[in-house]
Amino acid sequence: MTQQRTTEEYQQIDAAHHWHPFTDGGALKEKGARIIVRAEGSTLWDSDGNEILDGMAGLWCVNVGYGRQELVDAGAMQLGLLPYYNTFFQTATAPSVDLSQILADLAPGDLNHVFYANSGSEANDTMVRLVRYYWELEGQPEKNVIISRIYGYHGSTMASASLCGMSGMHEQGGLPIPNIAHIVPPYWFAFGKDTQPDNFGELAAKALEAKILELGADRVAAFVAEPIQGAGGVIIPPETYWPEIQRICKRYDVLLVADEVICGFGRTGNWFGSETFGITPDLMPIAKGLSSGYVPISGLMVSDRIAERVYHKGEFAHGFTYSGHPVCCAVAIANIEVIKRDGLVERVRDDIGPYFEAKLRTLADHPLVGEVRCKGLIGAVELAKNKETRELFSPEGDVGAMCRNHCFDQNIIIRAVRDSMVLSPPLIITHAEVDQLIDKLRVAIDRTTHDLGR
Repeated sequence: MTQQRTTEEYQQIDAAHHWHPFTDGGALKEKGARIIVRAEGSTLWDSDGNEILDGMAGLWCVNVGYGRQELVDAGAMQLGLLPYYNTFFQTATAPSVDLSQILADLAPGDLNHVFYANSGSEANDTMVRLVRYYWELEGQPEKNVIISRIYGYHGSTMASASLCGMSGMHEQGGLPIPNIAHIVPPYWFAFGKDTQPDNFGELAAKALEAKILELGADRVAAFVAEPIQGAGGVIIPPETYWPEIQRICKRYDVLLVADEVICGFGRTGNWFGSETFGITPDLMPIAKGLSSGYVPISGLMVSDRIAERVYHKGEFAHGFTYSGHPVCCAVAIANIEVIKRDGLVERVRDDIGPYFEAKLRTLADHPLVGEVRCKGLIGAVELAKNKETRELFSPEGDVGAMCRNHCFDQNIIIRAVRDSMVLSPPLIITHAEVDQLIDKLRVAIDRTTHDLGR
């Protein structure tokens, strides 16, 4: 499909009719939206012909890169064969069944069952309902509190936004819903004070035990956490964190939910972040990299323990029109085949991941950089007022936004979360593209430093 309008025409129509997520519409109207019209590999083109290097893989999701004809063909073939049928009424489609087996084989532990949805938000909403229903069936209906973390991100629907540890989200729409609690994240740079990272990892984990004891173990149903907190600023926990979390969950019979929406499908150098950190979850929401963002699809991977109690004992009154959509499942299958065929997980682990980290860490010497964090192809550069004392900027977010704008001016996409510059490029990004991305990020940080000096 060729470009039908000028950039200005697109922007005018966009401002008049298109409501963007997480956006100040008035500010966008003044500036005008950037209209993306084409993509290939790790590169985007806008309606003015500008070539843009995508350091965020869309929204943490385009793992196999743009322009994969195999995924296009899989979707087109399924559209021609069976464009839609539901999975209600004791019915399934071939792609939904095939993908279920593939996911069960890939997932860690005994996560042998998948409930399909359309987004990470829906997968986490499903998780909340399933966890609470499971404990009802176990004769413990009062065991319904779910603990999450500050700066955790799990979606933007009512239940998933409540799980989020984002205060700005909770200021709108009557959130959070009841029986959601939050604890400190394993964010050493901001909260570690004089503690060494490994000691802080244990202390942050013990915050879970303290919260369980405060609420009562008979009331706490589950703990949900991303292996790496992505949209919260790429918070990578110390190595001591996850072993202690698992010990605590097991001791108090609290279900462990590893939200793999961002970390899954190769991002950390394993198929799932749970493998990277040695996590054995009871439930695992997945999305984004499942189809590399080509079509909307998500799922909740469920352990044998929970499936045997719920699915095989009666009806779970929950589901979506598009649960297990055949076209989306077909594209997801093709996406996983590409990841396997091209060895992208191994490439992140052995080649491009270490190269990306080494290049990113060259920014650690910059006077404005407080910390560099990286695992596989997900990283962050934290900008700090004082790198020696780890003093952050106040108010938070202004410096990050300044740096992000300097990135955009150089036609690279790097996101700012508070004052951390976060990156998650496609798994197919080249060494030369990594060089370009990080070199331009240094220029953006230099320009931000100059702005602060003024």
